[in-house]
Amino acid sequence: MAKRKSKWDSTPRIFGLTFLAFMIVIAGTFACSKAEEEVPEKGAKIEEGKVPFEGTIKVVYGKYVYVPEVQGFDIIIHGTLESGDISSLEGKEVKGEAHIDSERTSVLIADTIEVKEENGTYRNVFTRTEEVVLEDYIDLHGRSEFTALKDISYDKKNVWEEKEKAKVYGKLEEEDGNFKIVVIDEEDGKQVGKIIVDNFTDISQYYIKKLDLFDSYWFYVNIKDTVAWATRRRTRELFHADVVFTGLF
Repeated sequence: MAKRKSKWDSTPRIFGLTFLAFMIVIAGTFACSKAEEEVPEKGAKIEEGKVPFEGTIKVVYGKYVYVPEVQGFDIIIHGTLESGDISSLEGKEVKGEAHIDSERTSVLIADTIEVKEENGTYRNVFTRTEEVVLEDYIDLHGRSEFTALKDISYDKKNVWEEKEKAKVYGKLEEEDGNFKIVVIDEEDGKQVGKIIVDNFTDISQYYIKKLDLFDSYWFYVNIKDTVAWATRRRTRELFHADVVFTGLF
């Protein structure tokens, strides 16, 4: 017959477990205190936001600049150059210093820019002296407000008239200085209609230049007036819109 253990036999085991739990709590408290001591102050975080950059400017539109070597960022040059305008920097080798925008983490605000001369030296052409205003920049959060239009057809105006903003997949078409978006069904590649473009924002024009190698992409639009029924049926032009952004998704 098995011998039944008394409560005194388990006392050393209970004491050992209690002591182990106590040591874990002490170790955890020490680790948390150590972690708090190592958190950098706010000023240190701001310093870490400074980004030196160097490369060749491939795209310029308005104040937006694209340098392929600075992956994942759009660079903003807000202000005037010492000579010439910002578009003169396209194709030039540059280096400079920028900082990450506090509200839009994919944007670098240029603080200084130097252009490489023919003799290999660099000449300063820009030093920021103004506060930056990004009135037309749309970040990922803002883009989420644009839903894709589906089942588009000239005889289904309720598809777009119930929305103020949307995105469509297609390609840009120009005729005599007038632009239209040829809307394409992403699944079967068929054209389903056209959108008359009234205006482009600078950021949308900048991304159109960046996407030069792509034939089709997404257009983010503010929807305006619907085209009259007879014209829609004849031309497949659906409505007027302002293009506020373009992208691959």
